[in-house]
Amino acid sequence: MDIASCKRDFPLLHQIVHGHRLVYLDSASSSQRPQSVLDAMDNYYETTHANVHRGVYAIAEEADRRYEAARTAVGRFIGAPNPAQEVIFTKNATEAVNLVALTWGRQTLKSGDAVLLTDMEHHANLVPWLMLAEERGIELRWIPMGDDYRLDLTDLDRLLDGVKLVACTTMSNVLGTIPPFARIADAAHRAGALVLADGAQSVPHLPTDVRSLGCDFLAFSAHKMLGPTGIGVLWARQELLDSMPPFMGGGGMIADVRRDGFTTNELPWKFEAGTPPIAEAVGFGAAVDYLDAVGMEAIHKHELSLTAYALETLAQRFGDDLRIFGPATTDERGGVLSLAYRDIHPHDLAQVLDQQGVCVRAGHHCAKPLMRRLGVNATARASLYLYNDESDVDTLADALAEAATLFG
Repeated sequence: MDIASCKRDFPLLHQIVHGHRLVYLDSASSSQRPQSVLDAMDNYYETTHANVHRGVYAIAEEADRRYEAARTAVGRFIGAPNPAQEVIFTKNATEAVNLVALTWGRQTLKSGDAVLLTDMEHHANLVPWLMLAEERGIELRWIPMGDDYRLDLTDLDRLLDGVKLVACTTMSNVLGTIPPFARIADAAHRAGALVLADGAQSVPHLPTDVRSLGCDFLAFSAHKMLGPTGIGVLWARQELLDSMPPFMGGGGMIADVRRDGFTTNELPWKFEAGTPPIAEAVGFGAAVDYLDAVGMEAIHKHELSLTAYALETLAQRFGDDLRIFGPATTDERGGVLSLAYRDIHPHDLAQVLDQQGVCVRAGHHCAKPLMRRLGVNATARASLYLYNDESDVDTLADALAEAATLFG
Protein backbone atom coordinates (compact mmCIF):
# COMPACT_ATOMS: atom_id res chain seq x y z
CA MET A 1 0.00 0.00 0.00
CA ASP A 2 1.07 3.54 -0.81
CA ILE A 3 -0.01 5.16 2.46
CA ALA A 4 1.08 8.68 1.44
CA SER A 5 -1.15 8.48 -1.62
CA CYS A 6 -3.95 7.03 0.48
CA LYS A 7 -3.75 9.92 2.95
CA ARG A 8 -4.15 12.39 0.10
CA ASP A 9 -7.53 10.85 -0.71
CA PHE A 10 -8.99 12.01 2.63
CA PRO A 11 -9.59 15.79 2.74
CA LEU A 12 -10.16 15.99 6.50
CA LEU A 13 -6.71 14.56 7.23
CA HIS A 14 -5.07 17.66 5.72
CA GLN A 15 -6.13 19.89 8.61
CA ILE A 16 -3.92 21.64 11.14
CA VAL A 17 -5.25 21.44 14.71
CA HIS A 18 -3.76 23.50 17.54
CA GLY A 19 -0.77 24.18 15.32
CA HIS A 20 -0.12 20.48 14.64
CA ARG A 21 -0.99 18.20 11.76
CA LEU A 22 -4.11 16.19 12.45
CA VAL A 23 -3.43 12.58 13.49
CA TYR A 24 -6.74 10.74 13.42
CA LEU A 25 -6.69 7.65 15.65
CA ASP A 26 -10.41 7.15 16.29
CA SER A 27 -11.51 5.02 13.36
CA ALA A 28 -13.00 2.37 15.67
CA SER A 29 -15.59 5.02 16.50
CA SER A 30 -16.00 6.42 13.00
CA SER A 31 -13.67 6.47 10.01
CA GLN A 32 -12.94 9.33 7.65
CA ARG A 33 -14.25 9.50 4.09
CA PRO A 34 -12.23 9.62 0.87
CA GLN A 35 -12.99 12.24 -1.75
CA SER A 36 -14.60 9.62 -3.98
CA VAL A 37 -17.32 8.97 -1.38
CA LEU A 38 -18.00 12.67 -0.95
CA ASP A 39 -18.12 13.13 -4.72
CA ALA A 40 -20.52 10.23 -5.22
CA MET A 41 -23.00 11.65 -2.72
CA ASP A 42 -22.68 15.19 -4.12
CA ASN A 43 -23.21 13.90 -7.65
CA TYR A 44 -26.32 12.03 -6.60
CA TYR A 45 -27.84 15.16 -5.05
CA GLU A 46 -26.78 17.37 -7.95
CA THR A 47 -27.98 15.14 -10.78
CA THR A 48 -30.22 12.32 -9.66
CA HIS A 49 -32.16 12.86 -6.45
CA ALA A 50 -35.64 11.39 -6.45
CA ASN A 51 -37.39 8.97 -4.14
CA VAL A 52 -36.70 5.33 -4.90
CA HIS A 53 -39.24 2.65 -5.79
CA ARG A 54 -41.81 5.33 -6.60
CA GLY A 55 -41.33 7.15 -9.88
CA VAL A 56 -41.17 6.07 -13.51
CA TYR A 57 -39.43 9.24 -14.72
CA ALA A 58 -35.77 9.18 -15.72
CA ILE A 59 -34.05 10.50 -12.62
CA ALA A 60 -36.23 8.37 -10.33
CA GLU A 61 -35.25 5.27 -12.26
CA GLU A 62 -31.59 6.32 -12.04
CA ALA A 63 -31.98 6.80 -8.27
CA ASP A 64 -33.41 3.26 -8.09
CA ARG A 65 -30.48 1.93 -10.08
CA ARG A 66 -27.84 3.60 -7.89
CA TYR A 67 -29.55 2.57 -4.66
CA GLU A 68 -29.87 -1.08 -5.65
CA ALA A 69 -26.37 -1.12 -7.20
CA ALA A 70 -25.04 -0.07 -3.79
CA ARG A 71 -26.90 -2.96 -2.17
CA THR A 72 -25.35 -5.39 -4.62
CA ALA A 73 -21.86 -3.95 -4.12
CA VAL A 74 -22.13 -4.20 -0.34
CA GLY A 75 -23.48 -7.74 -0.58
CA ARG A 76 -20.65 -8.87 -2.81
CA PHE A 77 -18.16 -7.24 -0.42
CA ILE A 78 -19.23 -9.66 2.33
CA GLY A 79 -19.71 -12.67 0.07
CA ALA A 80 -23.51 -12.70 0.32
CA PRO A 81 -24.93 -15.52 -1.83
CA ASN A 82 -27.90 -13.38 -2.89
CA PRO A 83 -27.17 -9.67 -2.29
CA ALA A 84 -30.35 -8.43 -3.97
CA GLN A 85 -32.55 -10.07 -1.32
CA GLU A 86 -30.35 -10.78 1.70
CA VAL A 87 -28.85 -7.30 2.30
CA ILE A 88 -31.15 -5.09 4.38
CA PHE A 89 -30.22 -1.43 4.72
CA THR A 90 -30.65 -0.21 8.30
CA LYS A 91 -29.71 2.97 10.16
CA ASN A 92 -26.57 1.35 11.59
CA ALA A 93 -25.28 -1.89 13.09
CA THR A 94 -27.21 -1.17 16.30
CA GLU A 95 -30.50 -1.07 14.44
CA ALA A 96 -29.54 -4.25 12.60
CA VAL A 97 -29.10 -6.16 15.89
CA ASN A 98 -32.33 -4.68 17.24
CA LEU A 99 -34.10 -5.79 14.06
CA VAL A 100 -33.09 -9.39 14.75
CA ALA A 101 -34.03 -9.17 18.43
CA LEU A 102 -37.42 -7.59 17.80
CA THR A 103 -38.47 -9.76 14.84
CA TRP A 104 -36.76 -13.15 14.96
CA GLY A 105 -36.29 -12.93 18.74
CA ARG A 106 -39.87 -12.04 19.58
CA GLN A 107 -41.19 -14.61 17.15
CA THR A 108 -38.91 -17.43 18.27
CA LEU A 109 -37.78 -17.02 21.88
CA LYS A 110 -39.94 -17.83 24.85
CA SER A 111 -39.46 -17.97 28.60
CA GLY A 112 -36.62 -20.29 29.52
CA ASP A 113 -34.89 -20.16 26.14
CA ALA A 114 -31.23 -19.12 26.25
CA VAL A 115 -29.09 -16.64 24.31
CA LEU A 116 -25.30 -16.91 24.60
CA LEU A 117 -23.24 -13.67 24.62
CA THR A 118 -19.62 -12.88 25.47
CA ASP A 119 -17.77 -10.66 27.92
CA MET A 120 -16.49 -8.58 24.99
CA GLU A 121 -19.76 -7.32 23.52
CA HIS A 122 -20.60 -3.73 22.67
CA HIS A 123 -23.82 -2.43 24.23
CA ALA A 124 -25.43 -2.70 20.78
CA ASN A 125 -25.14 -6.48 21.07
CA LEU A 126 -26.09 -6.58 24.74
CA VAL A 127 -28.96 -4.21 25.44
CA PRO A 128 -31.40 -5.65 22.84
CA TRP A 129 -31.01 -9.07 24.45
CA LEU A 130 -31.28 -7.62 27.96
CA MET A 131 -34.52 -5.94 26.86
CA LEU A 132 -35.82 -9.21 25.43
CA ALA A 133 -34.81 -11.06 28.60
CA GLU A 134 -36.87 -8.61 30.64
CA GLU A 135 -39.80 -8.87 28.24
CA ARG A 136 -39.81 -12.62 27.59
CA GLY A 137 -37.93 -14.16 30.51
CA ILE A 138 -35.17 -15.64 28.37
CA GLU A 139 -31.88 -16.69 29.94
CA LEU A 140 -28.65 -14.90 29.05
CA ARG A 141 -25.38 -16.81 29.29
CA TRP A 142 -21.84 -15.54 28.87
CA ILE A 143 -18.62 -16.80 27.31
CA PRO A 144 -15.95 -15.49 29.70
CA MET A 145 -12.76 -13.67 28.80
CA GLY A 146 -9.45 -15.04 30.02
CA ASP A 147 -6.57 -13.05 31.46
CA ASP A 148 -4.97 -13.10 28.00
CA TYR A 149 -7.84 -10.92 26.67
CA ARG A 150 -9.18 -13.81 24.59
CA LEU A 151 -12.43 -15.71 24.97
CA ASP A 152 -12.19 -18.80 27.16
CA LEU A 153 -13.95 -21.55 25.20
CA THR A 154 -13.22 -24.31 27.71
CA ASP A 155 -16.90 -24.74 28.64
CA LEU A 156 -18.37 -23.82 25.26
CA ASP A 157 -20.26 -27.07 24.76
CA ARG A 158 -21.85 -26.79 28.20
CA LEU A 159 -22.76 -23.16 27.66
CA LEU A 160 -24.38 -24.02 24.32
CA ASP A 161 -26.68 -26.67 25.76
CA GLY A 162 -30.23 -25.48 25.03
CA VAL A 163 -29.13 -22.17 23.48
CA LYS A 164 -31.22 -20.79 20.60
CA LEU A 165 -28.86 -17.97 19.52
CA VAL A 166 -25.20 -17.04 19.94
CA ALA A 167 -24.52 -13.31 19.52
CA CYS A 168 -20.79 -12.56 19.30
CA THR A 169 -18.48 -9.82 18.11
CA THR A 170 -16.02 -10.57 15.33
CA MET A 171 -13.55 -8.02 16.75
CA SER A 172 -13.62 -6.30 20.13
CA ASN A 173 -13.94 -2.52 19.90
CA VAL A 174 -12.01 -2.22 23.19
CA LEU A 175 -9.34 -4.91 23.01
CA GLY A 176 -8.89 -5.51 19.29
CA THR A 177 -9.31 -9.23 20.03
CA ILE A 178 -10.53 -11.29 17.08
CA PRO A 179 -12.40 -14.29 18.51
CA PRO A 180 -12.29 -17.67 16.75
CA PHE A 181 -15.71 -16.95 15.33
CA ALA A 182 -15.94 -19.81 12.85
CA ARG A 183 -15.15 -22.29 15.63
CA ILE A 184 -17.87 -20.78 17.83
CA ALA A 185 -20.33 -20.81 14.94
CA ASP A 186 -19.62 -24.44 14.11
CA ALA A 187 -20.18 -25.47 17.73
CA ALA A 188 -23.36 -23.39 17.91
CA HIS A 189 -24.82 -24.99 14.81
CA ARG A 190 -24.02 -28.47 16.10
CA ALA A 191 -26.00 -27.52 19.22
CA GLY A 192 -28.93 -26.34 17.11
CA ALA A 193 -28.40 -22.60 17.65
CA LEU A 194 -28.30 -19.73 15.17
CA VAL A 195 -25.40 -17.27 15.19
CA LEU A 196 -25.38 -13.48 14.97
CA ALA A 197 -22.10 -11.73 14.17
CA ASP A 198 -21.50 -8.13 15.23
CA GLY A 199 -19.13 -7.22 12.42
CA ALA A 200 -18.96 -3.48 13.07
CA GLN A 201 -15.23 -3.62 13.83
CA SER A 202 -14.09 -6.46 11.58
CA VAL A 203 -15.84 -5.82 8.27
CA PRO A 204 -13.94 -2.52 7.71
CA HIS A 205 -10.57 -4.16 8.38
CA LEU A 206 -10.63 -7.84 7.39
CA PRO A 207 -11.68 -9.75 4.29
CA THR A 208 -15.21 -10.94 5.08
CA ASP A 209 -17.20 -13.85 3.71
CA VAL A 210 -20.41 -14.74 5.49
CA ARG A 211 -20.17 -18.38 4.44
CA SER A 212 -16.65 -18.73 5.84
CA LEU A 213 -17.69 -17.03 9.08
CA GLY A 214 -20.59 -19.42 9.40
CA CYS A 215 -22.96 -16.75 10.69
CA ASP A 216 -26.71 -16.64 10.14
CA PHE A 217 -26.94 -12.88 10.76
CA LEU A 218 -24.27 -10.19 10.25
CA ALA A 219 -24.56 -6.55 11.34
CA PHE A 220 -22.21 -3.70 10.40
CA SER A 221 -22.14 0.05 9.73
CA ALA A 222 -20.99 2.16 6.78
CA HIS A 223 -19.47 4.96 8.85
CA LYS A 224 -16.73 2.71 10.23
CA MET A 225 -15.65 1.67 6.71
CA LEU A 226 -15.16 5.00 4.90
CA GLY A 227 -18.87 5.50 4.25
CA PRO A 228 -21.44 7.99 5.54
CA THR A 229 -23.28 7.93 8.84
CA GLY A 230 -26.93 6.94 8.99
CA ILE A 231 -26.72 3.65 7.12
CA GLY A 232 -25.76 0.11 8.04
CA VAL A 233 -26.57 -3.44 7.04
CA LEU A 234 -28.22 -6.54 8.32
CA TRP A 235 -27.30 -9.55 6.24
CA ALA A 236 -29.18 -12.76 6.96
CA ARG A 237 -29.88 -16.02 5.20
CA GLN A 238 -32.85 -15.59 2.88
CA GLU A 239 -34.95 -18.32 4.48
CA LEU A 240 -34.62 -16.59 7.85
CA LEU A 241 -35.62 -13.22 6.44
CA ASP A 242 -38.59 -14.82 4.71
CA SER A 243 -39.79 -16.29 8.01
CA MET A 244 -39.31 -13.12 10.10
CA PRO A 245 -42.12 -10.59 10.61
CA PRO A 246 -41.55 -6.99 9.47
CA PHE A 247 -39.61 -4.64 11.73
CA MET A 248 -41.51 -1.39 11.11
CA GLY A 249 -44.73 -0.57 9.29
CA GLY A 250 -45.34 2.08 6.66
CA GLY A 251 -44.64 2.83 3.05
CA GLY A 252 -42.33 0.68 1.01
CA MET A 253 -42.60 -2.47 3.13
CA ILE A 254 -46.10 -3.44 1.96
CA ALA A 255 -47.50 -5.23 -1.05
CA ASP A 256 -51.09 -4.39 -0.08
CA VAL A 257 -52.97 -2.66 2.74
CA ARG A 258 -56.64 -3.20 3.58
CA ARG A 259 -58.82 -2.09 6.44
CA ASP A 260 -58.48 -5.54 7.97
CA GLY A 261 -54.75 -6.06 7.47
CA PHE A 262 -51.79 -5.92 5.13
CA THR A 263 -49.38 -8.11 3.23
CA THR A 264 -45.65 -7.46 3.20
CA ASN A 265 -43.46 -6.62 0.24
CA GLU A 266 -40.78 -8.92 -1.13
CA LEU A 267 -37.27 -9.02 0.30
CA PRO A 268 -35.39 -6.84 0.98
CA TRP A 269 -38.03 -4.09 1.00
CA LYS A 270 -40.11 -5.96 3.58
CA PHE A 271 -37.68 -4.55 6.18
CA GLU A 272 -37.16 -1.07 4.69
CA ALA A 273 -40.17 1.00 5.68
CA GLY A 274 -40.32 4.62 4.54
CA THR A 275 -37.92 6.63 2.46
CA PRO A 276 -34.50 5.05 2.85
CA PRO A 277 -31.11 6.81 3.12
CA ILE A 278 -30.59 6.97 -0.63
CA ALA A 279 -27.58 9.30 -0.86
CA GLU A 280 -26.00 7.43 2.03
CA ALA A 281 -26.42 4.13 0.17
CA VAL A 282 -24.72 5.68 -2.86
CA GLY A 283 -21.87 6.82 -0.61
CA PHE A 284 -21.73 3.36 0.97
CA GLY A 285 -21.34 1.80 -2.46
CA ALA A 286 -18.52 4.22 -3.27
CA ALA A 287 -16.79 3.35 0.02
CA VAL A 288 -16.92 -0.35 -0.83
CA ASP A 289 -15.50 0.44 -4.27
CA TYR A 290 -12.60 2.29 -2.62
CA LEU A 291 -11.87 -0.56 -0.22
CA ASP A 292 -12.06 -3.08 -3.04
CA ALA A 293 -9.63 -1.02 -5.12
CA VAL A 294 -7.09 -0.93 -2.29
CA GLY A 295 -7.73 -4.58 -1.42
CA MET A 296 -8.87 -5.92 1.95
CA GLU A 297 -5.92 -8.31 2.16
CA ALA A 298 -3.54 -5.38 1.66
CA ILE A 299 -5.38 -3.32 4.28
CA HIS A 300 -5.25 -6.17 6.78
CA LYS A 301 -1.54 -6.76 6.15
CA HIS A 302 -0.79 -3.05 6.58
CA GLU A 303 -2.76 -2.84 9.83
CA LEU A 304 -1.06 -5.93 11.25
CA SER A 305 2.34 -4.40 10.55
CA LEU A 306 1.32 -1.03 11.97
CA THR A 307 -0.22 -2.57 15.08
CA ALA A 308 2.95 -4.55 15.73
CA TYR A 309 4.97 -1.36 15.35
CA ALA A 310 2.66 0.47 17.77
CA LEU A 311 2.80 -2.27 20.41
CA GLU A 312 6.59 -2.40 20.22
CA THR A 313 7.10 1.38 20.13
CA LEU A 314 4.81 2.10 23.06
CA ALA A 315 6.25 -0.74 25.15
CA GLN A 316 9.82 0.44 24.54
CA ARG A 317 9.12 4.08 25.31
CA PHE A 318 6.84 3.76 28.32
CA GLY A 319 7.34 0.31 29.81
CA ASP A 320 5.18 -0.44 32.82
CA ASP A 321 3.86 3.15 32.93
CA LEU A 322 1.58 2.33 30.01
CA ARG A 323 -0.89 -0.54 30.07
CA ILE A 324 -2.43 -1.71 26.81
CA PHE A 325 -5.59 -3.76 27.26
CA GLY A 326 -5.63 -6.51 24.65
CA PRO A 327 -3.47 -9.30 23.26
CA ALA A 328 0.25 -8.53 23.44
CA THR A 329 0.89 -9.76 19.88
CA THR A 330 -0.89 -9.34 16.56
CA ASP A 331 -2.10 -12.95 16.55
CA GLU A 332 -5.91 -12.77 16.42
CA ARG A 333 -5.77 -9.03 16.97
CA GLY A 334 -6.79 -5.83 15.21
CA GLY A 335 -5.47 -2.28 15.44
CA VAL A 336 -7.38 -1.14 18.56
CA LEU A 337 -5.17 0.06 21.44
CA SER A 338 -6.97 0.82 24.70
CA LEU A 339 -4.53 2.61 26.99
CA ALA A 340 -4.12 3.37 30.67
CA TYR A 341 -1.17 5.71 31.29
CA ARG A 342 0.13 6.05 34.84
CA ASP A 343 -2.73 7.45 36.94
CA ILE A 344 -3.85 10.01 34.35
CA HIS A 345 -7.60 9.94 33.78
CA PRO A 346 -8.40 8.87 30.20
CA HIS A 347 -10.40 12.04 29.52
CA ASP A 348 -7.52 14.21 30.72
CA LEU A 349 -5.13 12.20 28.60
CA ALA A 350 -7.32 12.57 25.52
CA GLN A 351 -7.49 16.34 26.01
CA VAL A 352 -3.71 16.62 26.25
CA LEU A 353 -3.30 14.49 23.12
CA ASP A 354 -5.76 16.74 21.31
CA GLN A 355 -3.48 19.70 21.99
CA GLN A 356 -0.86 17.83 19.97
CA GLY A 357 -3.33 17.20 17.14
CA VAL A 358 -3.89 13.55 18.10
CA CYS A 359 -7.49 12.29 18.10
CA VAL A 360 -8.24 9.37 20.43
CA ARG A 361 -11.43 8.25 22.14
CA ALA A 362 -11.83 8.34 25.93
CA GLY A 363 -14.58 6.57 27.82
CA HIS A 364 -16.18 3.17 28.36
CA HIS A 365 -16.59 2.65 24.58
CA CYS A 366 -20.15 1.33 25.02
CA ALA A 367 -18.79 -1.74 26.77
CA LYS A 368 -19.41 -1.23 30.48
CA PRO A 369 -19.53 -4.94 31.43
CA LEU A 370 -16.12 -5.37 29.79
CA MET A 371 -14.77 -2.29 31.60
CA ARG A 372 -15.82 -3.86 34.91
CA ARG A 373 -14.10 -7.08 33.90
CA LEU A 374 -10.92 -5.07 33.19
CA GLY A 375 -11.21 -3.27 36.53
CA VAL A 376 -11.36 0.23 35.04
CA ASN A 377 -14.04 2.83 34.41
CA ALA A 378 -12.63 4.00 31.09
CA THR A 379 -9.65 3.87 28.76
CA ALA A 380 -8.09 6.13 26.16
CA ARG A 381 -8.41 4.27 22.87
CA ALA A 382 -6.27 4.77 19.77
CA SER A 383 -7.44 2.88 16.69
CA LEU A 384 -5.66 2.44 13.38
CA TYR A 385 -6.87 2.26 9.80
CA LEU A 386 -5.58 2.19 6.24
CA TYR A 387 -4.70 5.92 6.24
CA ASN A 388 -2.46 5.69 9.32
CA ASP A 389 1.29 5.07 9.24
CA GLU A 390 4.29 4.80 11.55
CA SER A 391 4.63 8.58 11.77
CA ASP A 392 1.14 8.69 13.33
CA VAL A 393 2.20 6.15 15.94
CA ASP A 394 5.36 8.17 16.63
CA THR A 395 3.26 11.31 17.08
CA LEU A 396 1.00 9.45 19.51
CA ALA A 397 4.05 8.38 21.51
CA ASP A 398 5.44 11.93 21.56
CA ALA A 399 2.06 13.24 22.72
CA LEU A 400 1.95 10.66 25.53
CA ALA A 401 5.41 11.80 26.61
CA GLU A 402 4.12 15.37 26.65
CA ALA A 403 1.28 14.26 28.90
CA ALA A 404 3.78 12.71 31.27
CA THR A 405 5.63 16.01 31.46
CA LEU A 406 2.44 17.99 32.02
CA PHE A 407 1.09 15.75 34.78
CA GLY A 408 4.50 15.17 36.37
